[in-house]
Amino acid sequence: MSRIMGWGRYPSVEADERFPEDLEAGTADAVLSRGLGRSYGDASLPSSEGQTVSNSAFADRVLGFDPESGVLRAEAGFTLFDLNRIFPPQGWATPVSPGTQFVTLGGMVASDVHGKNHHVKGCFGEHVRALRMRVADGRILEVSETSEPDLFRATLGGMGLTGHILEVEVQLEEIPSPWIWGESEQVRDLDELLSTLRVSSAEWPFTMSWVDSMKRGGRMGRGIVSRGRWAEAHEAPVEPPRPKRAPSVPFDLPGWLLGSWSIALFNTFWFHKHGRKTKRGIVHPWDFTYPLDAIGSWNRIYGRRGFAQYQCVLPVEGDPSTVRRFFEVMTKSGGASFLTVVKDCGAEGKGMLSFPRPGISIALDLPMHGDRTQAVTDALNEIVIAAGGRIYLTKDALTRLEDFRRMEPRLDAWNAVRRKWDPQGAIRSAMSVRLFGDES
Repeated sequence: MSRIMGWGRYPSVEADERFPEDLEAGTADAVLSRGLGRSYGDASLPSSEGQTVSNSAFADRVLGFDPESGVLRAEAGFTLFDLNRIFPPQGWATPVSPGTQFVTLGGMVASDVHGKNHHVKGCFGEHVRALRMRVADGRILEVSETSEPDLFRATLGGMGLTGHILEVEVQLEEIPSPWIWGESEQVRDLDELLSTLRVSSAEWPFTMSWVDSMKRGGRMGRGIVSRGRWAEAHEAPVEPPRPKRAPSVPFDLPGWLLGSWSIALFNTFWFHKHGRKTKRGIVHPWDFTYPLDAIGSWNRIYGRRGFAQYQCVLPVEGDPSTVRRFFEVMTKSGGASFLTVVKDCGAEGKGMLSFPRPGISIALDLPMHGDRTQAVTDALNEIVIAAGGRIYLTKDALTRLEDFRRMEPRLDAWNAVRRKWDPQGAIRSAMSVRLFGDES
């Protein structure tokens, strides 16, 4: 038995976590599969104390790769870090990447991850060709759009609750070089932020922005917009980028360091550090795509109490002022965040519970302060529900069941597929108890 938790370090559960090299055998009596534990809340935790979870970290072999077509087949525990180390120098890359490379292919499917290029490439599931899965009754199935398509689509973004993912087959993207050509610029307020993002998304495959979460009034929404693309061969250095070794936070920082004063100080420093001039040039792909990976164990910055990340997508086609109302509620309710990220989202994907839809995505980190953090989450969810938006399950820890059901009209259809394959609810998680009403 060991105490396991998500990346936010809240909550935690005592569990029997096993690390089999053979996932087919190792998932036989597990209530849930788990990768590197980078989901922020309780999605990768068992539904109650003492249950068995199967960790895929040792099942990380490449099973096949076609250098002509770029089709990769690997075990579910194969990590994005290893994919990035091996394939970009050969001219192939993941078509979609989340904000960290310390995730497994199985986790990327379960979360149906999206990235800075969602408006162009969609979610990861749009590029998954097939899955090998162990379903609740013990059968091992090959699942795809042509073989059990309902199970396939329910598994993309299904948070690991439709079965144990054993293998993933994905179509990689051919790239001209393994380097990024990037640009970044300051924006002064929310209107400029949104207009710059809109223009950038129309012209660039990778776009995102960091926002100073502490500013109100006329400076609300000030931040830095970044955009990029894969560099052409003639623009890039001859040698491929070398892997970087990140320094780690060695211990939990004391809670008194996480006040509004320190967040305001950091945000002001980060905004002015960029400077007023637009920056452009060749960027290491890890610096551009995974800035937080530059600091190992960065979740320790939030101390022993941990933090909750909150991410939503707000449809803005009908009412662009929705984003402004969200920021007003966020700043007034105490939603101060070191890392507030705003991105454009494109079309909804094929996953039955996949997160993105057309609109503006907003993600923020909230230091865990008990009822106060819960109240911020509740207030933000009211804005999301009223706007017809939704939250990202991979990052959620505090949304209430009744609020989730108000924002997620797709839940009944997804549950019908889930129960078809698992009528007894054998595969479940702490998140499915909290949000879906599963028994613990």
